[in-house]
Amino acid sequence: MKTIDELLSEGVAGKRVFVRADLNVPLDGTTITDDGRIRAVVPTVKALAEAGARVVVASHLGRPKGAPDPAFSLAPAAARLGELLGADVAFATDTVGESAGATVAGLADGQVAVIENLRFNAGETSKDDAERGAFADRLAALADAYVGDGFGAVHRKHASVFDLPARLPHYAGYLIATEVGVLRKLTDDVKRPYVVVLGGAKVSDKLAVIDQLLGKADRILIGGGMAYTFLKAQGHEIGTSLVQEDQIPAVREYLERAEKNGVELLVPVDTLVAAEFPDLRTKAPGDPANVAADAVPAGRMGLDIGPETRKLYASKLADAGTVFWNGPMGVFEHPDYAEGTKAVAQALIDSPGFTVVGGGDSAAAVRTLGFDEQAFGHISTGGGASLEYLEGKTLPGLAALED
Repeated sequence: MKTIDELLSEGVAGKRVFVRADLNVPLDGTTITDDGRIRAVVPTVKALAEAGARVVVASHLGRPKGAPDPAFSLAPAAARLGELLGADVAFATDTVGESAGATVAGLADGQVAVIENLRFNAGETSKDDAERGAFADRLAALADAYVGDGFGAVHRKHASVFDLPARLPHYAGYLIATEVGVLRKLTDDVKRPYVVVLGGAKVSDKLAVIDQLLGKADRILIGGGMAYTFLKAQGHEIGTSLVQEDQIPAVREYLERAEKNGVELLVPVDTLVAAEFPDLRTKAPGDPANVAADAVPAGRMGLDIGPETRKLYASKLADAGTVFWNGPMGVFEHPDYAEGTKAVAQALIDSPGFTVVGGGDSAAAVRTLGFDEQAFGHISTGGGASLEYLEGKTLPGLAALED
């Protein structure tokens, strides 16, 4: 695929360049609680603006139902992008309507605009090729060239991700080029031992990647809510812990395959439990107790890996050549249940290998818990995209950037 450097070498002064970014940041009302994805696209936007392009930045945010919804406006993200660029950023209050047309037409060389949430238009996410294509046509009218830099969305067959690049000269931005380079190190150029840490709530979200990794990874360490489905599959009592009963047969099969393939597939040996899920707003102290992971008392739920599991997992990461981590080990948003995720993050930092934090809640946890982002080899901006790449799937947004 062509890169932004090739576009810059061709000259962009006076050209309208559409940058498909990923500004899908978490919001508390109108306050951004983690601006990592905005910061990630700044190098691309800044390079284009400094070269004299008229930059049109577009993104989705959340899951509006194909119509405007103030709760999902990109206005806070546009304001934050302006702060990070140190320049005014214009904001269009629609996607392809009068405001977008006038805002883009009003840009001077080197100026930047953000158009409103792409998902306010039903054509962005439509399953109908014609409807999606019609929206892409209207977006294409706003630009002379396309730069894909929204890695967190490249696994979606959406108008701005898949259809629009076919309508304009297209290039990969700095972020996508970096993300793809990192993922290749996890698939084509792996230094061993290759250790994968998987957490998060649902085992169903991770089954396909586990299926692939059972033939590639040396060790797979399981945590988070998904661990209790593994423990239940092994015949253990898990109290009221989160479980996906329908996934138990698949989990049993993967446990058997791991043993057959010589892959260490580890589940927690102890866990922090409580009578109820903690209040994440008030952070009020709960009633955590540590118990053996194979004997969670009735009426109690597992909310974090315990101290012995933290030690075990750290030991399995200590000599890693490559580490991929996706998903927290517990309810890290509450201080009573953050220690497992902290321990894994610290073990990655201490590891001599190339460490990748696979986006999503893992990336949010690293920042929320105060770790230095530079201490990791790479922090991805796209959890879902990273997982699908590792599953071996073709990602529509990357395929669209190929020549």
